[in-house]
Amino acid sequence: MSVFKNLPTPPAAAKKPLSDTRHGITRTDDYAWLRADNWQAMFKDPSILDPEIRKHLEAENAYMNAAMEDTKPLQKVLFGEMRGRIKEDDSSVPTKDGAYAYGTFFVTGGEQPRYFRIPRDGDTKDETIRTVLLDGDKEAAGKSYFRLGGLDHSTDHNRGIWGYDDKGSEFFTLKVRDLATGEDLTDVIENTGGGGVWAPDGKSFFYSALDENHRPSKVYHHIIGTPQSDDRLVYEEPDAGFFMGVGGSLLDDFIYIDIHDHETSEYRLLSTKDLTAEPLIVAEREEGIEYTLTEGGDVFYILTNDGDAKDFKIVEAPVNAPGKDNWREVVPHKPGTLIINHMAYARHLLWLERKDGLPQIMIRDRKTGEEHAIAFAEEAYSLGLSGAAEYDTDVIRFSYSSMTTPSQLYDYNMVTRERTLLKTQEVPSGHNPDDYVTRRVFAPAWDGETVPVTLLYRKDTALDGSAPCLLYGYGAYGITIPAGFNTNCLSLADRGFVYAIAHIRGGKDKGFAWYEDGKMEKKTNTFKDFIAAADYLNQQKFTSYANIIAEGGSAGGMLMGAIANMAPEKFAGIIAAVPFVDVLNTMLDDTLPLTPPEWPEWGNPIESQEEYEQIAAYSPYDNVGEKAYPPILALGGLTDPRVTYWEPAKWVAKLREKTTGDAPILMKTNMDAGHGGASGRFQRLEEIAFEYAFAIKVAGKM
Repeated sequence: MSVFKNLPTPPAAAKKPLSDTRHGITRTDDYAWLRADNWQAMFKDPSILDPEIRKHLEAENAYMNAAMEDTKPLQKVLFGEMRGRIKEDDSSVPTKDGAYAYGTFFVTGGEQPRYFRIPRDGDTKDETIRTVLLDGDKEAAGKSYFRLGGLDHSTDHNRGIWGYDDKGSEFFTLKVRDLATGEDLTDVIENTGGGGVWAPDGKSFFYSALDENHRPSKVYHHIIGTPQSDDRLVYEEPDAGFFMGVGGSLLDDFIYIDIHDHETSEYRLLSTKDLTAEPLIVAEREEGIEYTLTEGGDVFYILTNDGDAKDFKIVEAPVNAPGKDNWREVVPHKPGTLIINHMAYARHLLWLERKDGLPQIMIRDRKTGEEHAIAFAEEAYSLGLSGAAEYDTDVIRFSYSSMTTPSQLYDYNMVTRERTLLKTQEVPSGHNPDDYVTRRVFAPAWDGETVPVTLLYRKDTALDGSAPCLLYGYGAYGITIPAGFNTNCLSLADRGFVYAIAHIRGGKDKGFAWYEDGKMEKKTNTFKDFIAAADYLNQQKFTSYANIIAEGGSAGGMLMGAIANMAPEKFAGIIAAVPFVDVLNTMLDDTLPLTPPEWPEWGNPIESQEEYEQIAAYSPYDNVGEKAYPPILALGGLTDPRVTYWEPAKWVAKLREKTTGDAPILMKTNMDAGHGGASGRFQRLEEIAFEYAFAIKVAGKM
């Protein structure tokens, strides 16, 4: 019996067939008109959206509001619970750098962070010594959307670069602030990726600029006090299939230009001793070879998969001759143990690795070669390695949490091996870890593999199949979903839900091979793994098919679309946030920001008929069929440059046309935001409360 009653007639998008022929195959898209032809300009000025498209999106929002009207009291309760678990006037532990220590804090009721600094060894509890460098709430005043890109101080600590996006389109504007006076200089840099890297003298900085298709294709050098039009072009990447970023070394010796797609990388170096020189290549790009580097004084330490090191190894090379011919192995490849990232300091090399789905931090004394590990004993947990802001240090910083354990921040002395607990995440409304259980179970997959699934539930939850379950998945780009502390999902656990994360193929949870087995021609393993997780939870009576609500966003939204087509009967409901569901059409449109860089992940259907047919076989939008779909909630953002709003709009229109059942298909478009949803910390909680209210309603637990 449906929990959705007395709904108005849902919107029916007009059909305007548009045919496209590739490789001798003709497809017709009835809803292609929902794609804005002027999307590049519309992302910067949403008011110019075609009126017919706007009318349809607003009609969808009205229908969604009607369907969810009875959940509004529940949404308020959920929001109150989630907000009550946040320390509203929270402050970070400042990071020491030179004469100062830098951090962020929030004020009670504030949506945005405030950046501050104190004297290096000042008392962090003494607010009188705290200098506010940037007030995010003040800068966001009067704007429906506002996202800060951070504040980066110069080496001499006199100035800071800060960036903001006030459309949700991820075109950031950069400004330069005098940190002594708090006033911004006249410098304004438009259409950037969100940050800059200072030259050591503090008189200029480097940044990446986005082209009209939202691609970071150029790196510029800006001199303070000059117009953006005078900025010198340092490097332009001609291949639209590559992302590009710019960074700097801890020793201020080099500016790094990082060029990469999802499987190939290349670094170019600019010595800060000559800012006008041409950047030099470390190792020319080779398809399938990735590397990242960090400076270690007279050497670079390079993390790479070169030479069949699928799970990566670390090599070193002289700073003055870092080319591949001079790479010397220092941390060998260990199959099944994935090295995730690495850092180097004056006396130590360290790296974060993952084995059997669990992370640990490894530390090596650069002089003696002695190694030791930082690890924990819980069944499932998350580690974060933030390192240090200074090169000449023996103290680094890391964080630890689990599904039941609030985040803990530590300083760690790499010589004495002493851990100093700096901060434990506060839950003002109260949290007793002993009330909850976190487990790591393994679901058998179709081909003999086992899929790790992390579970969180209250100890008193009945495991007889009656518990509702929110099953989350992502499974793309090698991204691992950590089993960390999440105060929001406690609102579900406290209502008898089992909260589950399926660590499916497409991520690197079980090593690099786990990623490779969930991309390109093996992409359907991702979907099958998620369904296998649902099967296991049903069989083991953690829940039942009638009680599983699936959730995923972005590439995880593609997962939601795929499992809706493959096994709709195994899910009571589906939440698809900014879902990448129109995969074939998007991969055929090489003007879109992410299309060329994404071809190594999904395939290039423009050039390859085989890859065209592979994508067409699973693309959720192209495979919507006449079947009874469960209740579906799709969420989109009007100015989203990553997954454009028309993907969920087209998908929902087709689902509603094809479904043979009476379950509602709902869509909510945030008309003031992009891929990440609302920008404020409490605004974001309102969105999560809305999604959870849908899950609770579908589960019949209102």
